[in-house]
Order: sequence, then C-alpha cells, then structure tokens
Amino acid sequence: MATRRNPTARQMRLGAELRKLRDAAGLKATEAAALLGANSAQMSQIEAGVAGVSEERVRRLAGHYSCADEELVDALVAWAMDRTRGWWEEYRGLLPTPFLDLSELEYHATFRWDVDFLHVPGLLQTEEYARGVFSHRVPELPGNELDLRVEHRMKRRTIIEGSRPIPYEAVMHEAALRIRVGDRAASRAQLNRILELSEADHVTVRVIPFDLDGFTDAGSAMVYAGGAVPKLDTVVRDAPHGSAFVDSEAQLGSFRTLFRRVEGVSLEPARSRDFIHRLTKEP
Repeated sequence: MATRRNPTARQMRLGAELRKLRDAAGLKATEAAALLGANSAQMSQIEAGVAGVSEERVRRLAGHYSCADEELVDALVAWAMDRTRGWWEEYRGLLPTPFLDLSELEYHATFRWDVDFLHVPGLLQTEEYARGVFSHRVPELPGNELDLRVEHRMKRRTIIEGSRPIPYEAVMHEAALRIRVGDRAASRAQLNRILELSEADHVTVRVIPFDLDGFTDAGSAMVYAGGAVPKLDTVVRDAPHGSAFVDSEAQLGSFRTLFRRVEGVSLEPARSRDFIHRLTKEP
C-alpha cells in the first residue's frame, strides 16, 4: 500500500469521513482492517489520508458500517477516484500548503459563500488590492513570494469567472468597502470591480451598513464551500498561524446559521449595488 508524504486537505478529509463512519458504526480500526485484509497500522494510514483507498474498498467499508446514505458514499468514492492535478500544483513547494488546499477545495465546490468585515473577499479583489493586502504582512514577504501570492489569488477567481462558474454569494460590511488598502484610485477601482462582478447571474453581493442597529456578528467571518452533499461542506477561517479547515457536522450547522443571520441583516442585492455605486462617487 503506497503512502503519501504530504497528503492534501482533501485526501485527509476522505480518511476522516471514513473514520467518522466507522466510529458511528461502533467498530474498532482492527475490525475494519480485517475486512480489507489489512492491519490496524494500514487502516490508520487510510483514515489519516496518508494512504489511498480504492472505490471497491470505500464501498465495502461503507456497507460494513451500515451507511445507507448512497449520495454520501458516491461522493466519497468520487474523492477516492479523483486524480485531478489542477493549476495550483504548479505552486507546490513555492507557496504554503494551505494556499493549495484552498484552491483544490474551491475547484471541487458546488457553491461558495464569503463573509468578511475588514477586507474585500479574495475572489472579488483586484490585483492591486491583493498586492496591498499581502504587502502588509509581518514579517514582510520577499518580492518573489509576494508576486506568487498575488498571481495565485488572481487565478483562484476562475471559479466565478471561468467557463464553469459556481454560485457565489459575498456578504461584506461597509467597513471592508471603506478601508483603503491602497490609494483612493485603487479603492475606486476595487469598488467598480465588485459592481462589475455582481452583474453576473451566479454572483450575489450584499452589504451590511454601518448604521445597522444591534449588529453583533462581526466575529463570523468565513469562507464556506459547498460539497457534493451537505456533510462534505467545509468552512475555512483565518487563524493566527494560518487557515483552519472546519468540517464537523455540528460546526457546519452553526456556520450555516451564522451565514443566514448575516445575510438576513444585509441589504438586498439591488440596494447593495446602489450602496457601492454611491461609494464610488464619494470624493
């Protein structure tokens, strides 16, 4: 059984989902391993994403675990069989692994929600805005890595601008629109870019204005990526030492509720576009 030195977040998630099914069935790793003619160490490698697993083995395990959710099993099989080497692979070894994991997550997502309060979401950023964001990192990034991060962020936009765009909704606070990451000209260009993208049928932009009373959800910034089935959704949140990928069913439910809450207090899309348009006219 070949092993991987550096499994991706998607490969580790497949193993984690198989482990969840085993735990729900009340079985030990040794019992599951015996079904596959393997040992407990090999089963641990599968569940850690370090070792791959075939379609036949995924289905055999799911059956042994009495998993009746056929859509979930089919989705896990699709993950196990996926051999995609996407555009992000050209950055492997050049950028931190979470950058690549996020790109892979987005590539396979069925929809995407963003909530942000201090910055324009990455998928909506202009190149100049993105460069401004990355330029203020501490410690300062070397010039070549700064260029790579900006280039990578621009390529990620393919999920809403490419030939196979996915439904995308962004909720931003007015603060994110008013904070000048660059100069006034760059800020105006960024606002116009958001307006341009919001005209697409699959893109929805909403704004939470400063004058909203009783707003207390400023801590709910998130990236929410839809999976083939809801159980395979993923939330990505910024953490002090990098991005954190959240996939427990209870937490996913909480983040869905949080998203609906901030969506519910934001301006309707048409009013949000009018709001942003007015900002572009301010001196």
